[in-house]
Amino acid sequence: MDNLIPFLCDHVLLFITFSVAGWCMEVFLKYREFHRFINRGFLVGPYLPIYGFGAVSVTLVMELLGAFDNSLGTTFVMAFVVCGVIEYLASYYLEKRFHARWWDYTGKPMNLNGRVWIGNLILFGLGGTVIVKVIDPAFFSLTARIPLPVRGFLSFALGTLFAADFVFSHFIMKMIKMGIESSTADNTEAIGREIRLMMSDKTIFHQRFVNAYPEVVYRTERINRKLNEIRRETEEFRNEISERLDEEREALVYRLEPAAFIKNDIIEKQTALIDSLKTARELTDEESTLMAEIDSRLVQLSSRENRLTRIVSVIRQKLDDDADSETETAAAAEEGAVSDKVNDTE
Repeated sequence: MDNLIPFLCDHVLLFITFSVAGWCMEVFLKYREFHRFINRGFLVGPYLPIYGFGAVSVTLVMELLGAFDNSLGTTFVMAFVVCGVIEYLASYYLEKRFHARWWDYTGKPMNLNGRVWIGNLILFGLGGTVIVKVIDPAFFSLTARIPLPVRGFLSFALGTLFAADFVFSHFIMKMIKMGIESSTADNTEAIGREIRLMMSDKTIFHQRFVNAYPEVVYRTERINRKLNEIRRETEEFRNEISERLDEEREALVYRLEPAAFIKNDIIEKQTALIDSLKTARELTDEESTLMAEIDSRLVQLSSRENRLTRIVSVIRQKLDDDADSETETAAAAEEGAVSDKVNDTE
């Protein structure tokens, strides 16, 4: 119990610290993108809890695994996985709860349902490694110097402020959700205009939610049905094109097949047909004679093909030998010329 209170205080402070740091980073990135200040997040205060949860989760996981393996590779993998799971679950919850996607990586490479993508996951792994190996030791060393009553007061005060902000923001988000659900629009742009109009006469705290995510994608049931219909039509069109390409390919192969291949195919099918007739009934003397002549001609054709193959092989070998001989002669001549030139110089 004596160690539990310092443990909780330190990790609450760690959560708040990285929530604020994440907010600062996103505000900076969005300022570079839109050239104006955007108060990111769905909370009023200057913090993004997803970054705090990620930092604390990775720290706790590595504190548990530290006795077994605390290598850089393990830290990177755990940060990669833990932060990826947190981002995916946060995106899923917000979309299902408020019918909106606050971030969408659909156009990014190696994304999972547009909720996470490989670029962010790699950054999470690297950032988590730096947090566990560099920042955490320095942070906990700093908090250890702060008297426990002060740490307790800061943790309680900041935690209470965060909880109150969460409740207040939740009611505002519920208002936005009701506006989304009551909308008759069938595209995210029209819904966005309706939400901005609805919030235009509200307080600055209401309006900031609309401004916090300029690229938000609204997903009502109407839009989801439309998207599913588009996906179905696209899949049907893709299948139809694939079938047509297969038909055209078969027709092209049929038209361009060499005559020699066709003749060989006919001969093989005739031979199979004759074998089938032989097993069906007894052949007459005339049919037996004809069958023997066909077998003899097939043997002759096969022998000729084998002989032709050997002749081609011999010719190719001869050409290769002549080429090697010419190369050796040229090399010898060049060597002799160089030798003569040396002798003349002497």
